[in-house]
Amino acid sequence: MRTYHFFWILFWVSHPYQSSSTPLSKRTSGFPENPKVLDLSRNNRNVLNRAKRSWMWNQFFLLEEYTGSDYQYVGKLHSDQDKGDGSLKYILSGDGAGDLFIINENTGDIQATRRLDREEKPVYILRAQAINKRTGRPVEPESEFVIKIHDINDNEPLFTKDIYNASVPEMSDVGTFVVQVTATDADDPTYGNSARVVYSILQGQPYFSVESESGIIKTALLNMDRENREQYQVVIQAKDMGGQMGGLSGTTTVNITLTDVNDNPPRFPQSAYQFKVPESAPLDSAVGRIKASDADVGQNAEMEYSIIEGDGLEMFGVITDKETQEGIVTVKKALDFEKKRQFTLKVEASNPHVDPRFLYLGPFKDTTTVRIQVEDVDEPPVFSRPAYILEVKEDVQINAVIGTVTARDPDSAKNPIKYSVDRHTDMDRIFNIDSGNGSIFTSKLLDRETLLWHNITVIASEINNPKESSRVPVFIKVLDVNDNAPEFPMFYETYVCENARAEQLIQTLSAVDRDDAFGGHKFSFSLAPEVASGSNFTLQDNRDNTAGIYTRRTRYSRHEMNMYLLPVVISDNEYPIQSSTETVTIRVCACDQRGKMLSCNAEALIHPTGLSTGALIAILLCIIILLVTVVLFAALRRQRKKEPLIISKEDIRDNIVSYNDEGGGEEDTQAFDIGTLRNPEAIEDNKLRRDIVPEALFMPRRTPVVRDNTDVRDFISQRLKENDTDPTAPPYDSLATYAYEGNGSVAESLSSLESVTTDGDQDYDYLSDWGPRFKKLADMYGGTDSDKDS
Repeated sequence: MRTYHFFWILFWVSHPYQSSSTPLSKRTSGFPENPKVLDLSRNNRNVLNRAKRSWMWNQFFLLEEYTGSDYQYVGKLHSDQDKGDGSLKYILSGDGAGDLFIINENTGDIQATRRLDREEKPVYILRAQAINKRTGRPVEPESEFVIKIHDINDNEPLFTKDIYNASVPEMSDVGTFVVQVTATDADDPTYGNSARVVYSILQGQPYFSVESESGIIKTALLNMDRENREQYQVVIQAKDMGGQMGGLSGTTTVNITLTDVNDNPPRFPQSAYQFKVPESAPLDSAVGRIKASDADVGQNAEMEYSIIEGDGLEMFGVITDKETQEGIVTVKKALDFEKKRQFTLKVEASNPHVDPRFLYLGPFKDTTTVRIQVEDVDEPPVFSRPAYILEVKEDVQINAVIGTVTARDPDSAKNPIKYSVDRHTDMDRIFNIDSGNGSIFTSKLLDRETLLWHNITVIASEINNPKESSRVPVFIKVLDVNDNAPEFPMFYETYVCENARAEQLIQTLSAVDRDDAFGGHKFSFSLAPEVASGSNFTLQDNRDNTAGIYTRRTRYSRHEMNMYLLPVVISDNEYPIQSSTETVTIRVCACDQRGKMLSCNAEALIHPTGLSTGALIAILLCIIILLVTVVLFAALRRQRKKEPLIISKEDIRDNIVSYNDEGGGEEDTQAFDIGTLRNPEAIEDNKLRRDIVPEALFMPRRTPVVRDNTDVRDFISQRLKENDTDPTAPPYDSLATYAYEGNGSVAESLSSLESVTTDGDQDYDYLSDWGPRFKKLADMYGGTDSDKDS
C-alpha cells in the first residue's frame, strides 16, 4: 500500500465487516442501515489521543456477483475537516474510479455500478482526496484505500482433461494404482470451503475406486481377466464445499484398458493333423501348417514349435512363422514312396515368455499328432552312380565296348529305360551307346595324342514317358599305346669344315616321342643300313637318348660334294618297338684355322670359267641397258613416222580431245570416275580426225550405248578395245566419246564450248585474232576457205 504521509490509523465503524458477514446467499440492495464509514474526529479523544488527525483510513469488503437492480453500496469516506457545511468535495481515483466505482462528492459515499467477479479481479486499490470547493485546494493529503471482493461459491470444479486414458495389467491385485485425476476450482481457496474439492466415483464400480482427497483411481476387484473384458469406462465426480450439500460439481470420463499378461497356455484346436506330400517335394518345402490357439496377445501369444518324437524326426522339421504364429512342417530329406509311405510326428507348441506368477494355471505348452502321407510320383530313372569314369586304349577297334552305364526306374511300375548320348557333348560322334543295356562303344578310332579325355553325357529316359529322363556324366580316359615312332625334335642341318679332322664331333642328336613312357623313354640311334658302311660320317649312340655324328675322314672338298644327307634310324624300347628314319643335312663349308665357318657356297662350280660373281652381275646389267636402249630407239622412230606436218616453228599443235562429258555434281565423289558419266545424246555419227588429213574416208562406226550401272573397269576396257581396232584412229590424240554420265547428277552442262553434237555451222573467225599460236586451230575450224588452205 502506497501513502503520502504516515498517519495513525483509527477504525471506527458501527458494525465492522458487516458486508463480509452478510450470508452468502443474501444480496445487498440499496444503502445498508449501518454503513461503513471512514472517519476521524478531533473531539473523539477518548479513543485516540494525538495532536492532529486529518484522515481516517479503512479497508472495504464487497461480495461478488451482486444481482440487485440498484448500485451496490461500498462504504463512506469522511474527513475531520468536513464541518458538514458542504464546503468540501470528495474526489476518488484509482482502479475503476468513475466507471466501476463512483463517489458522492458531497457525502463521500462510494457505490459499485455493476456486478463484480472475484475470479476476474479480487482487489481494487483506490485513492481519495478532500478538496475545498471554494479554493480548490486539498484539505487533506491524498491517501489510498482497498476494496476487497469477498468470494462466493460460483465456480464448479473443472478437471484438467475431458477424457483420461489409462491402463492396468489384468489379474492385478486389489488397490493397484491405475491413474490420478485432478480437478481445480476457481473460487478462493483461503475463504471458506468454496474451493475444497472431494472426488467420488459415479460409474465403474465394483471394478475400480477413487480416493476422495487425491483423485487416485485404483483397482477394486480381484482377478480381472482381459480375455473376459478388456475395456472399462469410469466416471469420476469432483464436488466443492467439501462434498457438502449445495456444492458445485464436475465430472470426467476415464477409459481404462486391461493390458495382457501371459495367463493363458497355448492349446491345439485339434488333437491330430493329416497332411499329404509328393515324394518329389524339394528339400525345405512346406508340407502343411499347424497352429495352437492362445487367448493372450502380442509377446504373450508367441509360439515355438518343435518335433519331440515320431518316426519322421530325420525326414521332417518344423519352423515357426513369426507373423502368423503358425508351425510350418517342412521336408528335411528326400522322400521315397517306395521305401516309406507314411510318417507320424508329435509336435509341441510352447510359449517362450512365461510369467512365473501364473505357472499354477498349468504348463504353458501343448502337443498334437501330425500324420504325413507320401504320395507316389512318376520319377525319372536313377543311375547307379553319380558319374562314370571309363578307360580305353587308343588302339581299340571300332564298335568295341568300353563300358556300361546302368539306370533303374525308382517307381514301383519299373518302366523300361532307353539310353542315348547327348550329342552336344560328342559333336564328332566318336561314341555310341546301346539303347537297351547302356553299353558304350566306339564308332571312330581314338588317338591319345590328339585328345586324352572325352567327357560325354548319357541320357536315360523312360520308354513310356520320355519326358522323365536323367543325365549322368561319363569321363573316358584314352590309355596310351606305343603307336608313335620317335623323331627329331627339330630339323637338323649342320656343317663340316673342309679342313676337318677325323673322328671330330660335328652334331649331337636327340629325339622325342609323343607316346607316354611310365619308366621314361629309352631311344637308340643308328645309321641307316644302306649308308652304314660307305658313309663319310659315323654315328655314336650315347645311351642317354642322344647320339653324336663324327667325321670319318680328314678332309672334305666342296668341289667334290658340297652337301651330304645322312639318314639316321631312331628306335624306342616300348612294345611294340617303333622306329623312324630321320635325315640330317650336312653342308661342306670353308672354315678358318679355329674351325669357324666362313662360307658354304659352291664356288667350285664357277671357278673354271674364270668369272666371279661381280663379273656376272656387271654383264647382266649391260644386257639390260642395251635392251632398254633398243626399245627407246624403236619407239622414237615410230613416233617420227606418224607425226603430222608442222607448217612453221610458231605453230603449236593443239589436239582437241572432246570428252563431252560432265561430272556427277556434288554426288560425284570418286576422282576420275568415268564410269559414272553417261550422255547417250553426245554420240556423234560424223566425226573425223581434226589433227591430220585422213588418207581415206571410212564409214563412221556408231558406238553402242552403254547400259546403266556398267562397271567402270568394264566400260573403259570396252572403249579401249574399240579404239585399238578402229582403222581411222592412229596413235595420235583422237576423239574418244565417253558418252556416260552418272545417274545422280543434278547439274546442267558446265562446258564453255558448244556441244560437239551440234550440226550447225559456227563462226570461228575470232580464233585468227588470238595470234599465231591459234592460227592452226583457226584454219581447221575457220570455214571452207580455211579448210582448202590447209
